[in-house]
Amino acid sequence: MKLAAIQLVSTPRVDDNLARAAHWVREAAAQGAQFIALPEYFCLMGQRDEDKLAIAEAEGSGPIQSFLQDLARQHGVWLLGGTLPLRGEGGKVRNSSWVFDPQGQPVARYDKIHLFSFHSGFGESYDEGRVQEAGAHPTAFDCEGLRTALSICYDLRFPELYRALSPDLICAPSAFTHTTGKAHWELLLRARAVENLSYVIAPAQGGLHKNGRRTWGHSLIVDPWGEVLACVPEGEGLALATVERQRLAAVRKALPALQHRRL
Repeated sequence: MKLAAIQLVSTPRVDDNLARAAHWVREAAAQGAQFIALPEYFCLMGQRDEDKLAIAEAEGSGPIQSFLQDLARQHGVWLLGGTLPLRGEGGKVRNSSWVFDPQGQPVARYDKIHLFSFHSGFGESYDEGRVQEAGAHPTAFDCEGLRTALSICYDLRFPELYRALSPDLICAPSAFTHTTGKAHWELLLRARAVENLSYVIAPAQGGLHKNGRRTWGHSLIVDPWGEVLACVPEGEGLALATVERQRLAAVRKALPALQHRRL
């Protein structure tokens, strides 16, 4: 199965972001991708965290969800819709990742469990918990015979999430900051691939946004041996690679670490 990880530099304008997403999904499908993944916050990188509240949708209904459904159906692909804000409790939103099948039907949803907080001491500060509420349930689904685990960005720092899901393919749409991404992004993705003997697809935000935030980019696809198969360093673009089931089986046979677990 051919994978495509789309990298964007999203703006505070939803319509502009959807147009760029549609462009790159069309390009990925034209290049033969069967599973296409958008990054976290693909639909909005607002001027303030609170901007997410204004575009939050109800579960199963809303223009962003309809956009993703139509896009998957139009191109006949599996589409991971990065993340979009769903209305939560107490005036907050959930950062929610949706998957649609080639008929445009929703097949999986995951709400981000681990909420990012970072304070550098040099003026760079983030706290997703101010406007977001955490999800509670790990999620995996079957995609063409591959057990596919959903996660979002900061989840990468919590390996127990993936151990619980026993994945063949890990999805990690992200918007890593430039500071944390430069230090830890590739390291974390390759570690998750190696310890789970799994493919990893990680579409990311990648550049300087109109709100002043700079994201690291480097959207990656990694194989079960931890080898980087494709990468988009910065700016919009497309990383393409193929999941090879024989490669997955061969690595797990050569190094049967998953069978050796005791805890």
